[in-house]
Amino acid sequence: MRLTRPNIARLALPDGRAEVIVFDDALKGFGVRVRAGGKRTWLVQYRIGAKQRRVTLGTVEAIDPDEARRRARDALAKVQLGGDPQTEKAEGKARASVMLGAVADLYLDRYASKRLRERSLVEVRRYLKTHWAPLREVALHKIGRAAVAARLAEIARDNGATAANRARATLSALFAWAMREGMADANPVIGTNRPGEEVKRDRVLTDVELAAIWRGCREDDHGRIVRLLMLTGQRREEVGGMEWGEIDVEGARWNLPAGRTKNGLAHEVPLSGAALAVIAGAPRRAKRALVFGEADGPFSGWSRAKAALDERIAEAAKKGGAKVAPWRMHDLRRSMATVMADRLGVLPHVVEAVLNHISGHKGGVAGVYNLAVYRAEKRDALERWAEHVGAIVEGRAGKIVPLRVAGAGR
Repeated sequence: MRLTRPNIARLALPDGRAEVIVFDDALKGFGVRVRAGGKRTWLVQYRIGAKQRRVTLGTVEAIDPDEARRRARDALAKVQLGGDPQTEKAEGKARASVMLGAVADLYLDRYASKRLRERSLVEVRRYLKTHWAPLREVALHKIGRAAVAARLAEIARDNGATAANRARATLSALFAWAMREGMADANPVIGTNRPGEEVKRDRVLTDVELAAIWRGCREDDHGRIVRLLMLTGQRREEVGGMEWGEIDVEGARWNLPAGRTKNGLAHEVPLSGAALAVIAGAPRRAKRALVFGEADGPFSGWSRAKAALDERIAEAAKKGGAKVAPWRMHDLRRSMATVMADRLGVLPHVVEAVLNHISGHKGGVAGVYNLAVYRAEKRDALERWAEHVGAIVEGRAGKIVPLRVAGAGR
């Protein structure tokens, strides 16, 4: 019988049989399996040495006879050349099941965690889980150079060239490891362009610029985020991913869990009255733990929102407002730290504590024994900073007083 749709439609199972295989008269090894319930599947049967093997080619409903016959010929030709279609199909399924996310988790557990220092490991984990998140559900062998280059362009646009360069290096290291482990055949990062030269940032915004940025913010998610970045000095992703459960209104503090900080350490951020007021203005969305953003994740659309903010600031400057030179969100953090240290009398170790930095006084052996969180000092520093911001925004003289150290005598 030649396997055509009309002939296949007439096939019926013999009494007592759960399935039957009918082979084509014209092409040896090409057949169709008919099962109880009506399912019909194309297959090709062949021998490798003394072993007989079969490979399914697809259902009769999905593939027409001519296409099924072509696939059968291709499979039989591979056998003639010494190949094994069944083994190739199994290997293909195995490759398809190896997703970037799963491989990244193995890389972090088996390799990176044993070779990198804690701070570097936190960075690598963040790049693989956050910056490469859009590709985590893609099979490793399907990630090509074009996909990597396109994602690098997005990272550079949203996070800057430095972040994109480091995300690129991180992914390249992962693929190099995966190749050694036999999980990947090639490294698609090789041949992609570096997103840009890394430029050391030292931009400190002036009081006039800070006031102009504050006034340019709207009463929306992005506006509230920018104002909180200015008032708290924390990182963009930390504020953008803020959850209601992290906010202790009565205690006037924001408890950042270790999993959401850059250095992997839990961080308590005292909230000034101004910061609490900004958070209170955010609408609570039903069944949503996150303070900002929509859909399932934290706030997104940074680039577009920042461009709109810059445009409003520029329009205000045309009407007599202050001009603001090109700036980045991270400049708010740097500006707060600089003014605290230079003009508000905040001691360096307190500034570091506010920023959740591990350096200087808390690094090395000192970091093991000096576990002070400087809770009172941080609150005093952030209250003073909030007063400074309020003064420059409202155009009044700020009340700058010597910083009190908790426990010190008057």
